Amino acid sequence: MKYNQANKQKNRVILDYEIDASVQKVWRAISIAEFREIWLPNAELCDPEAISFIPEQEVRYRMLDSDPPFLESVATIQITPSQTGGTNLRIIHELADARQDQKMIANDNRSPVMQAA
Repeated sequence: MKYNQANKQKNRVILDYEIDASVQKVWRAISIAEFREIWLPNAELCDPEAISFIPEQEVRYRMLDSDPPFLESVATIQITPSQTGGTNLRIIHELADARQDQKMIANDNRSPVMQAA
């Protein structure tokens, strides 16, 4: 496996890898729960079922931070055949939680605090 690049944007991280395995083998590793559990445990997911998928191309999972403020995010995993016979793997991890945009008051020296309902 070869790590190609990381592209960080506001609320999004994109990682690209080249894997020396067939698209079918990589698809099984990212879409079958028993295999996916090895590298992406159910404890990190809101729901172990995928939000959506396109067979042998893309799968999306909802994730939940294990630390406060427990933000939700979406991990999109895309695969395409590489020119060398392996697989290009792209992981796009983006925050999907509305709380991410909370703003602090300019003259408030305290950190933002969530209020209970």
